[in-house]
Amino acid sequence: MSKSISLFSALLCTFIWGTTFIAQDTGMDDIGPFTFNAVRFFVGFLAILPVALIFETKKFKIEFKIGYKYFVILSCLIGLSLFLGSALQQIALIYTDVANAAFFTIFYVPMVPIILFIFKRNSLHWSVWPSVILCLIGGYLLTSFYDATVRLGDTLVILGALFWSTHIIFTGMIIAKYNLPITIGAVQTLIVAIFSFLIGSVYEEFIFENIVNEIDSILYAGILSGGLAFVLQIYAQKNITPAPAAIIFSLEGVFATVAAWFLLNQILDINNLLGCLFILSGVLFSQLVPLIKRSS
Repeated sequence: MSKSISLFSALLCTFIWGTTFIAQDTGMDDIGPFTFNAVRFFVGFLAILPVALIFETKKFKIEFKIGYKYFVILSCLIGLSLFLGSALQQIALIYTDVANAAFFTIFYVPMVPIILFIFKRNSLHWSVWPSVILCLIGGYLLTSFYDATVRLGDTLVILGALFWSTHIIFTGMIIAKYNLPITIGAVQTLIVAIFSFLIGSVYEEFIFENIVNEIDSILYAGILSGGLAFVLQIYAQKNITPAPAAIIFSLEGVFATVAAWFLLNQILDINNLLGCLFILSGVLFSQLVPLIKRSS
C-alpha cells in the first residue's frame, strides 16, 4: 500500500512540477527571477511549516538520537542544490520556451548515476552512455542554434540540471537516515527563500505592488510546487527505488510541454518534437534497461 501511495505521490509531484513551468514563465511579467523565487519558496515554507510541526515534532527526539550534525549538513546541501537549480531554471525561462526548459531539466536523470560513479564509486551501468547520446541528439534538435538568446537559456537549464541531480542524491541520502520528509521540505524551501532574497535584494527591486500582480503564479508555484510537490518527492523517494522514481519524474517535460501548448500557445515544430522524443527516450532507456536485466 505504501509503495502504491508513493508511486501516486511521485506522479502527482511530477504533474505539479510540469504545470508549474507555466506559473514560472507567466509570473515574471512584473518581477525578477530572484524576487519570484524568494516569495514563491517563502510561501512554500509557510505552507509546509504548520504541517511539519503537527506531524513530525514528536519524531525529533527519536530521529535525532543518531545526531543532528549530519541532518544539518545534508539539509544545507539540499537547500543549496535546490536554490541553484531553481535559480538557473527561473532565469533561463526569460530566454527560452517552457518545453525547452522542461526537457533540458530532465537531463538530471542520466546525470545522477554519473555523479554517483565519480564521487561514490558506485557501479555505472552501460545503458547510461547511450542515454547520454540520445539526450545530446535530442538537445541538438530541441534548441535553436540560430538564436543566441535561446541557446543561452537552454545552457542555463542544462547547468541547472546538474544541481537538480545533486538535490536528488542528497535527498536520497538524508531520507535514508531521517524519517522527517515534511521537515526536510520546510527547511529546504526556507534556505532557497533566504538565498533568493539576499541576491534579489542586490540585483532586483522588491516592489509589493508588482509582487501582488503576480500573486496567482506565486501561490501556485509556492504552495503546490515549492511546498507540496517537494514533500511528495521526498515521501516518494522514501518508499520506492530511485529508478522508477526517476522514470516518473522524467514525465515532467511532457506535462510542461502539453500545458504550454494549451495555455501559452507554444507550439513545437517537428524538429523540436523529435528532440523531446530523443531526450525522453534517453532518460527512459537509462532507467529501464538495468531493470530488464535484473528481472531476467
